[in-house]
Amino acid sequence: QDRARAAQARAKQVTLTDVLERAAKAYADELRLSDAAKNYCKSRGLSGEIAKAFGLGYAPEGWRTLAHVFADYSDALLVESGLVIEQADENSDEVKRYDRFRDRLMFPIRNTKGECIGFGGRVLDKSLPKYLNSPETPVFSKGRELYGLFEGRTAIRDKGYCLVTEGYMDVVALAQWGFG
Repeated sequence: QDRARAAQARAKQVTLTDVLERAAKAYADELRLSDAAKNYCKSRGLSGEIAKAFGLGYAPEGWRTLAHVFADYSDALLVESGLVIEQADENSDEVKRYDRFRDRLMFPIRNTKGECIGFGGRVLDKSLPKYLNSPETPVFSKGRELYGLFEGRTAIRDKGYCLVTEGYMDVVALAQWGFG
């Protein structure tokens, strides 16, 4: 029974990371289409190459843009992965669903295998909250992950040390300046 439970947990993890990878690809495609998001990246000194290396993306404005990515927007995996929020309507028995990330520069968070396990999203303007992170999920535990570790693993191995910074943009900016 323990083996069966472990196999079931692994299958669930693969399924959740597949969902998150699809969202990461969709967000990356949206970044290429959004002048505002591209201009924000340029204003922060980021090149297209570094954005691609870190898989940066853009979650467009709109409450249900992921419905264009996932044919079954009611799929429970979208909620379990943290991409979609489910909320009961106070006035009816209806449950409303909407995208967690809207109008944000997206930073895919990868595990040591390179699988997307969550996101950090940064606003392009002065709105709050400045950053919005994926919630804890079966594949993402914020306290156990270090953003950019997957992307920086070769440089860390080559140099024998790493720099630890506070934010996603700090990690990407350092990589842009040659600190892999």
